[in-house]
Amino acid sequence: QVQLVESGGGSVQAGGSLRLSCLASKYTSCMAWFRQAPGNEREGVAELVSDRRASYADSVKGRFTISQDNGRRILYLQMDSLKPEDTAMYYCAADRSSFDLTTRTWTCPKKYNYWGQGTQVTVSS
Repeated sequence: QVQLVESGGGSVQAGGSLRLSCLASKYTSCMAWFRQAPGNEREGVAELVSDRRASYADSVKGRFTISQDNGRRILYLQMDSLKPEDTAMYYCAADRSSFDLTTRTWTCPKKYNYWGQGTQVTVSS
């Protein structure tokens, strides 16, 4: 299966920046970042399909950027203009894509099968 190793979490002041990294043991066509704060459900933050199509949660759009290295083994999440509400455990996730006959696009699964250990991001005011 796929092993994921994350790094880059930490504590920053509001308005600061962090860059999270996720190293995958092998290529996967779907990679994403999720986050979960205590008492809340895990939510999708950003998703990248085949290093081409990126999507973002409304709460982070314009502030976060998901990207991948040329070898498609490292997933990044550049987080700028961080807010206290961004505080959460951030998880890297990976899985394979499938072709959606309805939309004629490659899509990612509703539930990812491979997950990193999580890295804490804390934003203070």
